[in-house]
Amino acid sequence: MLGTQIKLPVSDGVLSGLDFGGQGTTGVLLVHGSGHNAAVWTDVASRLVEHCHPVAVDLRGHGQSTPASSTPEQYWRDLGDVVEALEWDRPVLVGHSTGGYAVTAAAAAGLVDAAALCVVDGMVLDDRGTATLAQAQWQGPEAAERLREMFRYGWRAGEQQMHAYVEQCVRESGTDWLNAGARPELVREVMRRAFLRRADGLWERRPTIEEIAAVSAPDPHAVIYPSVDVYAHVGRPITFVLPDRGFYAQRRDEMQVVVDAAPGRELIEIAANHNVPMTRPADLATVIVELVRRHP
Repeated sequence: MLGTQIKLPVSDGVLSGLDFGGQGTTGVLLVHGSGHNAAVWTDVASRLVEHCHPVAVDLRGHGQSTPASSTPEQYWRDLGDVVEALEWDRPVLVGHSTGGYAVTAAAAAGLVDAAALCVVDGMVLDDRGTATLAQAQWQGPEAAERLREMFRYGWRAGEQQMHAYVEQCVRESGTDWLNAGARPELVREVMRRAFLRRADGLWERRPTIEEIAAVSAPDPHAVIYPSVDVYAHVGRPITFVLPDRGFYAQRRDEMQVVVDAAPGRELIEIAANHNVPMTRPADLATVIVELVRRHP
């Protein structure tokens, strides 16, 4: 199932997205993680349309969205504009990885009056001091080179080169640490959407290294910051999805503390790697449908 391409105005431009249609009055905003794009939600959304109205967005600097980040908060502050453009009242926000923090921050800042949140392997568990040190690791040239080598972020290629790389990713997806278990055609859709044609005719792999650096330098004194204290600002129900082979699998006890700190929070553990939306779409859709049922 392919969504309809849509444009979503934000403060300084237009974001791209996929509208999957659907039944019911509850809007569900699907927010991808760093390096991904709206297409990662295709197989999840196909299982949601009988219950709600799912829309996935390309965050700035990703997919087909043209605006880039000039501040570290724009990418999550955009979500307020996106929900306003969709004319939604009390949507369910679903975020994976960095998108999990994005939906948390948007709700914590009061930009979106969400009915509920679903955070998929995108928790923030460190105190501010530890989180600041962790963020700093993405600012050096070594980190930039590592990202270029692993994901080709910012790579500019001719059309044939771009298509050859996409097909290489599809061939390798069965044993890839991130995509193993994903449907090959879905990997193709996601990787193809990750390239945006430039004015000079070349195709650029999104995001660029500059985009990653911009969003990885938040002000440690900001009220809303990617550290564990952000959850104190969220008064809505939160469902945390914790894959047993994900980034936070070894921090379950810390997750449980966050869950126990406020009513309406729950922790759901599933057998999956980090890339839950692509590798376990049916399991994730079941969690989201239950959220919609409880918070129409």
